[in-house]
Amino acid sequence: MKIQRIAGALGAELQDVDLANSLMPQLAADIRAALLAHQVIFIPAQNLTPAQFLRFGQAMGEPVEYPFVKGLDGFPTIIEVKKLEHETVNFGGVWHSDTTYLEQPPMGSMLLSREVPPYGGDTLFASQYAAYEALSDTMQRMLDPLVGISSSAKADVSKTREDRIRSDGRQEAPREYRAQHPVVRTHPETGRKALFVNVAHTSGIVGLRDEESAPLLQFLFQHQIKPEFTCRWRWPANAIAFWDNRCVQHNPVNDYHGHRRVMHRITLQGDTPA
Repeated sequence: MKIQRIAGALGAELQDVDLANSLMPQLAADIRAALLAHQVIFIPAQNLTPAQFLRFGQAMGEPVEYPFVKGLDGFPTIIEVKKLEHETVNFGGVWHSDTTYLEQPPMGSMLLSREVPPYGGDTLFASQYAAYEALSDTMQRMLDPLVGISSSAKADVSKTREDRIRSDGRQEAPREYRAQHPVVRTHPETGRKALFVNVAHTSGIVGLRDEESAPLLQFLFQHQIKPEFTCRWRWPANAIAFWDNRCVQHNPVNDYHGHRRVMHRITLQGDTPA
């Protein structure tokens, strides 16, 4: 396996990897180490069946079901993330960390590209290690003890689910999920600190009035996606992106109206942020 970094803050492409075959323990360990080192990894040329994709997900963690969209037939932990030719809103089309409104947000998420548009549809990623470490010591000390409030019903992201809930939603009525997590979390494996708020889900800060928390959160939302903290992945077909949701945000760019984009996604069980 060869590792090629793609940006200064985060991101690496893994070359000469074939996930269609049995995943040997040493290769699985090497891939997991690359994830921890580079925060998001990209593995091209992986024309996998759902069973093979699930096997890779199981080698990296514990796949879990997504709360709003049902999975593929026979594969409840693989959902289809798609934007169709007639649609104008893309699923999750805003900067975010996945499902931080759950008590245990995912450890990581992985996408496998099935159909890609002729142009556009890139995904941006932002290192929340880099975002935290770039803050002043005084700001870090102020943020360290704060606790953020996350909601699944924040309008700027809930509208990006509407097409998929209509076509692929679960039978039960959608509910609002809410959780409280540290504004700054310590990564359970690396020990590094990362910002853990995001514009899609973080609606407030415990102990602060809305008029007090709003300007602080607005500053963080703008700060944490500065270009120097990011990388950008242009999708070929049959490629995997696997990111560490504990220290990375992502944003799928919605710039391919009139074209179809279809991904398969697996989400991996996380822990309670601390």
